[in-house]
Amino acid sequence: MTEKALTPEDITRLFVERSNAGDAAGVAALYEEDAVLAYPAGSTTVGREAIRELWEKVLANRPHFEHEEPLPTLVSGDLALTSTPPKDGSGARAQVVRRQPDGSWLRVLDQPEFRPPTK
Repeated sequence: MTEKALTPEDITRLFVERSNAGDAAGVAALYEEDAVLAYPAGSTTVGREAIRELWEKVLANRPHFEHEEPLPTLVSGDLALTSTPPKDGSGARAQVVRRQPDGSWLRVLDQPEFRPPTK
């Protein structure tokens, strides 16, 4: 059985573990059915199945992901905002996650790469 995210912060850890294992289906399972992922840069990928297909392509290159310490999570009822500053200090990552009926959490909106405009 696939481990579920029992806290909003668990999703980032599970994402890193599953990505490094080459598990595109496992990564996609961290998203709601109609989730929106702002990736690749400048576009969006909508829906769990499309997210799985995207991650199959990305993970085929065997990238390595590092755990990044999360910023404090903001929670309002069944919604939470999680974010991490990339280790290279550029931009930010932010996700909106929702508590599911079983108490686990899944991503609804994912902005994995945000870089402020250059002046």
